[in-house]
Amino acid sequence: MRQIYFLVFTVLFLSSVAFAQQGSIRGYINDADLKVPITGASVNIAGNKGDNSDMFGMFNIPSITPGQYEMTVSHIGYKTEIINLEVKPYLLSSVNVNLKKSSLDLSEVKLNSKKSTALNTISAVDIKLRPVNTSQDVLRIVPGLFIAQHAGGGKAEQIFLRGYDIDHGTDINISVDGMPVNMVSHAHGQGYADLHFLIPETVEKVNFDKGPYNAGKGNLATAAYVDFSTKDFLENNRIKLEAGQFNTQRAFGQFKVFNKQTEKNRQQFYVASEYSTTDGYFESPQDFHRFNVMGKYSAWFGNQSQLTILASTFDSKWNASGQVPDRAVKTGVIGRFGAIDNLEGGNTSRTNFTVKYNHQRKSGWKSTDQVYFSRYKFNLYSNFTFFLDDPIDGDMINQREARNIFGFSTTESKSYLLGNKKATTEFGAGFRMDDVSDIELSKAPNRTFKESIQKGDVKEFNGYIYMNQDVELSNKWNLNASVRYDNFKFQYKDKLAGATDFSKQKRGIVSPKLNISFAPNQKVKLYLNNGFGFHSNDTRVILMNGADEILPRVFGTDLGLIIMPNKNLILKTALWHLYSQQEFVYVGDAGVIEPSGKTRRMGVDVSARYQFNKWLYGDIDINATKARAISETKGENFVPLAPSFTSIGGITARAPNGFSGSLRYRFIGERPANEDNSISAEGYLLLDMVAAYRIKKFEFHISVENMLNREWREAQFNTGSRLKFEVNPVSEIHYTPGTPSSVKAGISFNF
Repeated sequence: MRQIYFLVFTVLFLSSVAFAQQGSIRGYINDADLKVPITGASVNIAGNKGDNSDMFGMFNIPSITPGQYEMTVSHIGYKTEIINLEVKPYLLSSVNVNLKKSSLDLSEVKLNSKKSTALNTISAVDIKLRPVNTSQDVLRIVPGLFIAQHAGGGKAEQIFLRGYDIDHGTDINISVDGMPVNMVSHAHGQGYADLHFLIPETVEKVNFDKGPYNAGKGNLATAAYVDFSTKDFLENNRIKLEAGQFNTQRAFGQFKVFNKQTEKNRQQFYVASEYSTTDGYFESPQDFHRFNVMGKYSAWFGNQSQLTILASTFDSKWNASGQVPDRAVKTGVIGRFGAIDNLEGGNTSRTNFTVKYNHQRKSGWKSTDQVYFSRYKFNLYSNFTFFLDDPIDGDMINQREARNIFGFSTTESKSYLLGNKKATTEFGAGFRMDDVSDIELSKAPNRTFKESIQKGDVKEFNGYIYMNQDVELSNKWNLNASVRYDNFKFQYKDKLAGATDFSKQKRGIVSPKLNISFAPNQKVKLYLNNGFGFHSNDTRVILMNGADEILPRVFGTDLGLIIMPNKNLILKTALWHLYSQQEFVYVGDAGVIEPSGKTRRMGVDVSARYQFNKWLYGDIDINATKARAISETKGENFVPLAPSFTSIGGITARAPNGFSGSLRYRFIGERPANEDNSISAEGYLLLDMVAAYRIKKFEFHISVENMLNREWREAQFNTGSRLKFEVNPVSEIHYTPGTPSSVKAGISFNF
């Protein structure tokens, strides 16, 4: 027995001595031109041992056997740096690296076991690769995400992803620079996400993840979350002018108002603005106008602190022709681009202000604190059923609200060693308060108020706290576990019922997550993600109808693989499953959200990015899904409008002579429009093209949408309606015709 004790003691002693003799590497990675930290750079030594730079550009590789090493530092869009260094026993080696921008090179992509690299490898390529000219293009960065516009361009897009008809945002959490885009308990629909206040040219990064696997994202983050980040610093000033068919014009400008740089500090204040107008391709002019302006101040104080202050305002107004009943076009009552009621449309505005402060303390703790405020107004006229309820004046409704959003978030994180393994602990907390005045649904034929259906005030509070633990089990294995708690307080004052005070309801929910990843080398990565998420119900439904389903859960699982068979090819695939405890369907003319039962979705996602040579790239995304209602009988359990097969892809050229261009396709298959699939929503295949030529400070560009001039249906619904001359209502497909072939051209001046 003494011999066994002696042997164990000897092994432990020798192990501790070996560990004590090891060294480590720490450093910062900066942009060589902008002199600011680079987040997400890959640092690798000794095969798969490495780290990713954090928000401060900092990386840390502990427990390294002493010796000579080559350290490889890479980031998409930058030239890879290889640094020779010596790791000495007991000592910390410090290395600071300045990366220079370069053309996109897929060989720069390196994989490791960290969860974050699985999320954004594809998006980091796409944001560099794909042309982004509109706010719709910005959303399409997410592989497999499709959108449809059905109210003249001013209304938030209808979103489809992972077998979900997300409507305008019920099952996707969208944010810009840490500010929420989704509007809970909205006048038009739960989670309404109008992204049109985001100027597309200002977008620098798009972070996303499909499924409910991120503890930092709470309400609505079930099918996915998408987090847009605007540029902190501009490299140059820019003016862009565009014009196209259907009396379309757009002007954009971005200007550095203040720009100061010293050896340790970097400050800039810039302003960006856009104005666009169009009559659209419908017979009735849309008279669409949108104005955006944003100002952003960013400052880095060494690599220790960052201060960001952002203010923006947005205003939009438009007319719309609404959905077209299929029978009216087939019988010649109206043309394909005509309208039964051409007085649809509305106006909306949003003003944002936010301050964010990132700080790295000497103790090693890193913090992010943010406050934000938004003032939002919404006014929409719609007519879904024409003359179904009112055969004389028609069924037009008006939805409106005015809203203030207040919010605060804070995170604290620290990386440290558990034995000789790196671990990171993060704590997060915050709240969001929505104060909505005069949220109203009324009958308003010909845009003239007739009577209110709903009217009141909403107050909705969401406070949350979470803990996220990340542990490198080895150089190849990584474990990420987290738990989140959300608390809600719903309040509604029903003014039509004569209420003088708010009725109230409280509810809380716990959402655990567990993610495991394995990277045997820098070319292969496997991951298994599991987690609970949720989406909240509308405050009015909860308090007026006594809904039981207030915070229904969604449980998800992803089994994924990312591989790089060679330096020019990235493949990513995932088998996934989502179970939803309860889904909601918005019934616009009644102003209610109806429960539609439990659902199960299963599918496979496949993405590929390939670089043919230094200037030619290809990409493709394929998504297959099966969505079914669990409690319904077979044959009557289809989920209406759930996409079953989608694919997008294209070829992009970025030649050294100044020419660039992209030829892209979008395909969505036929899908059920009702529960028994007796009515179908048509699929479509579209081809779009963008080309540009840069000469000195000028760039000339042209884009063609729907090159083949296909007749396609953008938004489709199975709706019951009645035309003025009809005796009985008819239930059939109503659709918004998609854009015909259209050309837009422009010129940019960079200085």
